Amino acid sequence: MHTRLGIDRRRGIGLAGGVALLITACAGGSTAATDATGIAEQDAQLVEIGAGLYPANCAECHGTDLRGTDKGPSHLSVVYEPNHHGDGAFVLAIQRGVRSHHWPFGDMEPDEGLTQEDVTAIIAYVREQQRIQGFEPYPPP
Repeated sequence: MHTRLGIDRRRGIGLAGGVALLITACAGGSTAATDATGIAEQDAQLVEIGAGLYPANCAECHGTDLRGTDKGPSHLSVVYEPNHHGDGAFVLAIQRGVRSHHWPFGDMEPDEGLTQEDVTAIIAYVREQQRIQGFEPYPPP
């Protein structure tokens, strides 16, 4: 695996894409006004695409309602609010996997079947659901 600045070129993110990803992660990815959750309203077309991708790629572990399962945590947990886990953290978790560090579910394996566009749409869907539904406490009751 050839990497440059820690960005895996095999995953379709070159240096320019990685810089854009970092800027998006730090800036929240939108100039739209945010609400009490700190999340801006997402692009409706991306949300619709993400809503179609989430059930087949994420729901088995994170739940069809985003509230988690016995295999993975709730995406509505305050742990996933943008100031704690920004969009870049979601991208890296999906593309590279992640070691368990907040939850007892075990490590998350990468999902190599998703394109960069798929990942962007899934994140938009999750963020929109977080904006609409709000966040749950951590640890869960």
